[in-house]
Amino acid sequence: MWHDMFVTGISYGEKTLRTILVYAAIVILLRLAGKRELAQLNTLDLSVVLLLSNVVQNAVIGNDNSLVGGVYGATVLIAVNALFVRLQAYLSQRAPRLERMLEGSPSVLIRDGKLQIKTLRRLALRPADVIASSRKQGAEHVRDVREMVIAPGGGMLIELKEEEEGADHKDVANIRADLARIQERLDMLLLGPGPGR
Repeated sequence: MWHDMFVTGISYGEKTLRTILVYAAIVILLRLAGKRELAQLNTLDLSVVLLLSNVVQNAVIGNDNSLVGGVYGATVLIAVNALFVRLQAYLSQRAPRLERMLEGSPSVLIRDGKLQIKTLRRLALRPADVIASSRKQGAEHVRDVREMVIAPGGGMLIELKEEEEGADHKDVANIRADLARIQERLDMLLLGPGPGR
């Protein structure tokens, strides 16, 4: 029993190479699948993600079912991911073109209150899903949106039209000043002109 837990079935070099190659293949496949896969998971997408880990498991671990081999594979996977994230951050500052080529660029889903149907078709996004996402971010209607984009990482970013944006500190101060003037006038009407008025 102890032997099976601590003795790996394949060499650490092979396990490292297998993990790196499978990681790279999954990154490339997800990049080719597009932003939609990262933006939202419907039932079909969730099924693929759940099955994907099972499909590539043997490619990563090979003929190794040991505890040490599993922990080693997980360590390599986390280290490769950390390295890739740092490389991507470096490229975004030093080589934006290369970074854009690897990561992709944002796509406009709504512009000036109109759904960009060609973009939705290209990304295989349903208009109802985009509208629901815009509502979650504060837009009552599509016509309230100046621009909504889907970022390369799948996040949906929205910019409302100016008249639809929430109040800021200046707006609140103006409302308070207006309320104070209204209160002063009400006091004058209800109490009548007094000695100080």
